[in-house]
Order: sequence, then structure tokens, then C-alpha cells
Amino acid sequence: MLNLLRFRDVADYAQTPALQPGTPISGEEAYRRYMEHTRPHLAASGGEILFFGRGGDFLIGPSEERWDAVMLVRQASARAFLAFASNEQYLDGMGHRLAALADSRLLPLVPEAA
Repeated sequence: MLNLLRFRDVADYAQTPALQPGTPISGEEAYRRYMEHTRPHLAASGGEILFFGRGGDFLIGPSEERWDAVMLVRQASARAFLAFASNEQYLDGMGHRLAALADSRLLPLVPEAA
């Protein structure tokens, strides 16, 4: 799965105030908290992060579109992803992701046989 991520300048915990830290944090920091919470659940589902890095402006694409970070995640299967995405313990930390992101895209990728 290809994840394109655009962070808020300041994380917005309005939808999940119970997760809000004592002082304001950046969207990037809120996403870091989301990933710390998520990694064990991802691993338990057979998934792994293959790449996480800075994004930016497109070389080819809309000049007004930019992404702060890009992540590539491999899941064991579509079934494993659905089980991961509906896991109650994983969902308990989803508020950090909601607070962190101004926008995002998730593109499932399927390898072709060689």
C-alpha cells in the first residue's frame, strides 16, 4: 500500500480529545505517535513498513500538490489488512492519525507475475 501523507501544522484532537497531549504538538509528531501505537499491530497481522521518507513536490504531476511523507507498507493479504484495520486495539490509537493529517491517499498495489 502506498500512503501519501500531508501533516497539519498543529495536530487537531477535536474528534479524539482523550488522546490529546497536554500541550499542542505538530501533525508530524501526532503521526509519529500513531506509528508507535500501530507498529506492533501491523507486525502481528503479517504487515511491514518497507519505506518511510519525506515527500515533496512532484517532478511530474500537479504543481500545487505536495506530500510531506510517503510510506510503503506490505500486507500479507487483503484479508490480513482488513483484520488489521478492524482490530479494536489498533483502532484505539487511530485518533492520533486523524489529528495528524490534513490530507492523505492510500493506494493498494498488487504485484504482477514476472
